[in-house]
Amino acid sequence: MQAKSMSRRRGFNGWLMPLLLSLAAQAQAQPPGDLPSWNDGAARARIVAFVRAVGEQGGKDFVPAAERIAVFDNDGTLWTEQPVYFQALFVRDRIKALAPTHPEWKTKEPYASLLKDDLKAVMAGGDKAVQQLIMATHTGMASDEFSAVVSDWIATARHPKTGRLLTDMTYQPMKELLAYLRANGFKTFIVSGGGIEFMRPWAERVYGVPPEQVIGSSIKTKYEVRDGKPVLVRLPELNFLNDKSGKPVGIQQHVGRRPIAAFGNSDGDFEMLEWITSAPGARLGLIVHHDDGEREFAYDRKSHVGQLDRGLNEAGARGWTVVSMKKDWKTIFAPAR
Repeated sequence: MQAKSMSRRRGFNGWLMPLLLSLAAQAQAQPPGDLPSWNDGAARARIVAFVRAVGEQGGKDFVPAAERIAVFDNDGTLWTEQPVYFQALFVRDRIKALAPTHPEWKTKEPYASLLKDDLKAVMAGGDKAVQQLIMATHTGMASDEFSAVVSDWIATARHPKTGRLLTDMTYQPMKELLAYLRANGFKTFIVSGGGIEFMRPWAERVYGVPPEQVIGSSIKTKYEVRDGKPVLVRLPELNFLNDKSGKPVGIQQHVGRRPIAAFGNSDGDFEMLEWITSAPGARLGLIVHHDDGEREFAYDRKSHVGQLDRGLNEAGARGWTVVSMKKDWKTIFAPAR
């Protein structure tokens, strides 16, 4: 009787063990469902290994949840930045909307050229022209008013080439990465050269990043009481430029901790990546490389928007992961609405 029982057990084990081993092998071979739009490759493996390492209690690379902070550039990292930065489209549309109350703009530069959609002439005016346009469209109103204007605009604004809503020009793999990090105890921040108050009205709806975790360039703001109500008035003066070497400064001012992971796509993110990955302990630096001209736009070293030159040259030596949109992403955009 005992021999028969042992025989049955051996037979059962002989059937069960190969099955369990097979299932285990499949589980290891197949990417987990947290990043479904990422191809199984070196970039994806690096992300997953890093997240597991810093979250493993008692492991040598463990990082307490309070210190698990990741920062993301926006333009070109979380959504498209070609053929122009989307905030530039907002400026153009606002100038056209405000033009009827400013008849002098028909003959005054840089407004006249922008009203004619002559962007080349606008850019010929340099930084001074750009600053004039930004101040004309971003200031002279209360912060709440500006947020409402941005919210109304972003709800219908479409990409000039694809016709998709701008909020549908966000990168599905990066949105999955944001969610994956948050599910593993990370706090995620947007750190952009774009306007902080331009991004805050919609960042939570689109990326799941609340307004207090958005860092960007800002203009000066003044407290006033208007018609008996306290308001914050946006002034026509730059307060802080959160780009290039300004990004580490902005992070320190807003966050108060050095993040352990940074994600960017251009040389405008170089200093942010450099500052974050140079600290001791487990660190992750990642660059999104726009090399897919069929599904998005292909550009890097010579681009006037989102130039990536030094970052490509030094990524390997600095241990940064370069993500190929063409090879590493199964899809780029979520289905259009």
